[in-house]
Amino acid sequence: MPTVHFTANLKRFYPDLVPFEVEAHTVAELIHAVEAKHLGLRDYLVDDQGQLRKHVNVFVGNTLIADRIGLSDALTAQDEVYIMQALSGG
Repeated sequence: MPTVHFTANLKRFYPDLVPFEVEAHTVAELIHAVEAKHLGLRDYLVDDQGQLRKHVNVFVGNTLIADRIGLSDALTAQDEVYIMQALSGG
């Protein structure tokens, strides 16, 4: 099963957010599984149409996902997925 990792800034809202394995074959399925374990986290990652938010990046290994709209990038059982939320401000 793919393992999902998160940046530390999301731990402000979800202190028990640690890497974990999920049953998922696409990034969309992974985000659904993340939401099932951490209620409300999906809203930080995708908008109301299910598209990845502008300030969020998802990497599968060292590769940025290609499909930010449908989140259809395929995952394998050995994949390490990194969800990164960019910080902004002045």
